[in-house]
Amino acid sequence: MYNLSSYHTEDFTLLGIPGLEQYHAWISIPFCFIYLVAIVGNSILLYLIAVERSLHAPMFFFLSMLAMTDLILSTTCVPKTLTIFWLGPQKISFPGCLTQLFFLHYSFVLDSAILLAMAFDRYVAICFPLRYNTILTPKLIIKIVVGISFRSFCVFVPCVFLVNRLPFCRTHIIPHTYCEHIGVARLACADISINIWYGFCVPIMTVISDVVIIAVSYILILCAVFRLPSRDARQKALGTCGSHVCVILMFYIPAFFSILAHRFGHNVPRTFHILFANLYVVIPPALNPIVYGVKTKQIRDKVILLLFPQGC
Repeated sequence: MYNLSSYHTEDFTLLGIPGLEQYHAWISIPFCFIYLVAIVGNSILLYLIAVERSLHAPMFFFLSMLAMTDLILSTTCVPKTLTIFWLGPQKISFPGCLTQLFFLHYSFVLDSAILLAMAFDRYVAICFPLRYNTILTPKLIIKIVVGISFRSFCVFVPCVFLVNRLPFCRTHIIPHTYCEHIGVARLACADISINIWYGFCVPIMTVISDVVIIAVSYILILCAVFRLPSRDARQKALGTCGSHVCVILMFYIPAFFSILAHRFGHNVPRTFHILFANLYVVIPPALNPIVYGVKTKQIRDKVILLLFPQGC
C-alpha cells in the first residue's frame, strides 16, 4: 500500500526542548560542562584500569565496560543536543535517526546488564571469597560479556525494523533533542500499536528481571555480611558494595521514571519530560566515575597518584 522508500528520503528536524527555546543557550552551559566531566571521568577510569595491573580484576573489567557504555550513551545524544542549543533546530537523516535511536536504547539495556554482572561479581566475592578466582575465570568473564552484549542487541534491534517499516507521510519535525523509538514512531501515518507495546514491554521486562536478580543478589550479600565475625570485615564488605549500590540507584530510579512517564504520564508536561530525558543521558555517565573514584579505595589512590604525582 505504501511506497516506503519515498517516505524515508526526507530528513527529520530536531527542535530541541519545546517551550524553552529562548533558554537553549543557557541550558547548554551546564550540559556541556557535565558532558565534559563524563568524557574526562570515564576516560581516566578506562586509562587507569588499562595501565594498572592491580586493577586487572573482574570487578574493574566490568567497571571499564560500564564506562565505555556510558561514553556511548552520552556521545550518541549530547553533541547533537548541544548543536541544537547553540545553532537552533537541526536536520538528521532517517538512517542517522535510526542509528542514534539504536545506540541510545542499546546502551541503556547494556548498562542494566553490566550492573547485573557487577552484582554477580560482588555476590561471588563476598559469599564465596575463597573460590572467587576459580569461579570468575577469564573464560567465564568472556562468556558473560558476549552474553549480555548479544542479549542487549537482540532486545532492541527489532525496534529498528519496526520503525524502518513505518511510512512518514505527515510531519518530519521531532519535538525533542534526539531520536528515540516511540517519539519517532508517533510521527508515522500508520498503526504503531506493535511499536508501543514492544518498545514498552520487552525492554522494561528485561530491565525488571535484571533488577529482581540484583535485589536477590544483594539480599544474599547482606545475609553473608552480617554473618561475618568481625565488625571491620563487615564494614569492608559493605564498603566494596557501596559504590555499586549508588550507581544502581542513579541508573534505575530516573530510568523507570522516564519510561513510565513516557508511557502513562499523559499529564506530565512535555517540556519537563524532554528536559528530564536529556539529563538522564548525561548525568549518570558523569556521576558514575566520580562515585567509583570516591568510594573505591584502589581507584581513588590511583587517581590521586595520576593527578598529583609530586605530592605522592
